[in-house]
Amino acid sequence: MTVKAKKHLGQHFLTDENIASKIVEGLSGTGYENIVEVGPGTGVLTKYLLQKPQKLFLAEIDNESIAFLKSNYDKIIDDTFVGDFLKVDFSIFNLQQTAIIGNFPYNISSQILFKIIDNFSLIPEMVGMFQKEVAERTSAVPRTKDYGILSVMVQAYYDVKYLFTVHENVFNPPPKVKSGVIQMLRNPKEGLIGHEVLFKNIVKTGFNQRRKKLSNALKSLIIPEHIIGHPFLDKRAEELSVEDFIVFTRLWQSKS
Repeated sequence: MTVKAKKHLGQHFLTDENIASKIVEGLSGTGYENIVEVGPGTGVLTKYLLQKPQKLFLAEIDNESIAFLKSNYDKIIDDTFVGDFLKVDFSIFNLQQTAIIGNFPYNISSQILFKIIDNFSLIPEMVGMFQKEVAERTSAVPRTKDYGILSVMVQAYYDVKYLFTVHENVFNPPPKVKSGVIQMLRNPKEGLIGHEVLFKNIVKTGFNQRRKKLSNALKSLIIPEHIIGHPFLDKRAEELSVEDFIVFTRLWQSKS
């Protein structure tokens, strides 16, 4: 039985076993009871994940891939599958810590990252392969062209490390761009708790006009009087670190 890659699902099946093994090795292996693999496809990562002591779940929506995986791996049964990752209710894991891994479809990669952020208290780590540009943006540092909304939002909750680049020719069919593998380890910044919505608004609004100083870029949010004149307002969004954005958010919401 073979599985045909489907363009509308963004499927590009990894064919290099060495790279598959390296991706799985990116998981720490400690601090969680479950692993969810997103888009297992033909199981190139799955075979290595089945050797782990944690319980494995597969988020797959392609019926052809589901049939292939069940017919090729005895440990994979109906209860192994959790459907569309973007729709997964993490309460099904009974508050158990759950790591995420996958060769992620390029067309929903940002949505996957925001899904992880929304459930950060239950997801201690993630190892994933993205389009190289997305991997670089996620791991970018301040004052670089790749540093933006995605960088700040992800790094507010996770320490991100760019692991390695993957060439197009190790996929079937080959994508038109290179891929990048990143590791994310949860490191929630305590100062953000209770300020998440405002933080997101400040980051998004600031970067939407990234060439402007924050004093102008954030005008639509109505800057509180008590922080007018703060040094951060004289900078552009790309000049602030993640910690700066968190401090600024707390100052914004304080009354004095």
